[in-house]
Amino acid sequence: MKKSISVIRFVIVFSAIIISSSCRNQQIITFRSLLREMTVAEAVTRFPDPSYRLVQYSSYDRRSIHPDSAGWFANNDFTQFIREEINDGRREYVMLEAEGPGAIVRWWMTFGNVNALNSYVRVYIDNHPSPVIEGMAPQLIGKGLLAPDPLSSAVSPLTEPQRQGYNLYLPIPFSRSCKVTLENDSIVITPQRRSPSIYYNICARLYEKGTRVVSMKSEMISADSLAVSECASAIAAAGEADPKEALKSFTAGKYAPGTACIVRVNKTGLALSSFSLSLTAADTAAALKNTMIHMRFDGRETVAVPAGCLFGTGYSYNSYRTRFSKVDEDGRMSLFWLMPFRDSCEISVFNGSADSVIISASVTMAPYKWDISSMHFAASWHEYSAVETAGSENTGGTGLHTDLNIALLKGRGVYSGDAVVVFNTADAWWGEGDEKIYVDGERFPSSFGTGTEDYFGYAWCRPEPFAHPLISQPAGYGNFHPGMTVNMRYRILDAIPFNESIRADIELWHWVKTVIDYSVTSYYYISPV
Repeated sequence: MKKSISVIRFVIVFSAIIISSSCRNQQIITFRSLLREMTVAEAVTRFPDPSYRLVQYSSYDRRSIHPDSAGWFANNDFTQFIREEINDGRREYVMLEAEGPGAIVRWWMTFGNVNALNSYVRVYIDNHPSPVIEGMAPQLIGKGLLAPDPLSSAVSPLTEPQRQGYNLYLPIPFSRSCKVTLENDSIVITPQRRSPSIYYNICARLYEKGTRVVSMKSEMISADSLAVSECASAIAAAGEADPKEALKSFTAGKYAPGTACIVRVNKTGLALSSFSLSLTAADTAAALKNTMIHMRFDGRETVAVPAGCLFGTGYSYNSYRTRFSKVDEDGRMSLFWLMPFRDSCEISVFNGSADSVIISASVTMAPYKWDISSMHFAASWHEYSAVETAGSENTGGTGLHTDLNIALLKGRGVYSGDAVVVFNTADAWWGEGDEKIYVDGERFPSSFGTGTEDYFGYAWCRPEPFAHPLISQPAGYGNFHPGMTVNMRYRILDAIPFNESIRADIELWHWVKTVIDYSVTSYYYISPV
């Protein structure tokens, strides 16, 4: 009997040690850890641990139930909420409601008029009756009440306030639950009417049950103001090659049609930290459209995209700077994604145009420790040339819109951003379409948006150019009139992990029946096969 008791005691003690050790080793998600993750370049190159689902809560039209339903392309994507409730005598509309450990990681809003601007939002955490965060929506989300630019930003600054897109990237972690509500005494919701026009997209990480998350408290923002400021400064300063990193390779020359400029690196313990390219040709548009960038990491091709699309400039040089890419006024284009590899990488700049092109390419390197969680950088590209738009029934069209595929990926990875280059051919807005992102075989998208410009962080089809570390419109002159538009969105905390597959679609929803060119590029990291 004593021996049995001793054995039992040993098992209990040993099990307690294992559990205790497991708890000690498990990463704790905190406000500061999420801020730090935003500034660490290699964070997005590793599959997340602890893992999470990325879910978007939005004001999409609730008539959109199923791809075969009549309302799949319904466009009343405003003033739609989960429900209405009364709190301390206030009428509040629920925008987000999540259970379990998680964090709000990206928040976008826009407002149709002055009445819509007079919206007051509250964030309740862990079922506490008092909000942790509250304030007037425009100031809270995009005007710096919670965090400095670029963590809180309204774009374009050239646009009037009710036409701007308001963006907040300040993380809001919660351990048990989170609810976001909106109060506005002007709201009227009937079967015939919804007013005023209030649009929102809120992205949240939902961690696995048992993940240790320290909930946001009201005092954290002021107590951690230095960490918030340092995060904002680091993100704002990104988009430049680190002078301490070595220029590993530089190649320049004149390349005939059908030939390629190639940069190779064969070494362990490194990652590409930047890739810069200049193209000089008699026909700039042809060079940007027909010069293909191919990237191979450890013998696997993961990138095959035209230069103008990969670098987010379209088919003319449009200067801008973000955290992950930029184009200088002289046309030099750069990428700043960290691109790790085990022992080899190769970049091929292939001249697919009809004329010779002068190509100048360079890369810089940074130390990197490859491990089991590491992934290769990748980008895919789809072009829809001379695609017919359905047009709205109100403008003589059919209203039979369609979903265009941005990316269809298999394997394990993290979806990290996308860009569109659109050639509009009519005096009408081309981008009413919503994004729809399905992860690991979902039947209904976990991200369902409210409009193309909303997805890219601005609002109301505005043509004014803007540049921000995570969103940009280098060219917008094709928004209302014939011409080109380029939009980009990059993801850090709102990157989307997938274990088996991801399908990203966007609606082709043009106001008039016409023909346009629409190309889409997706950026992601993918685990080795």
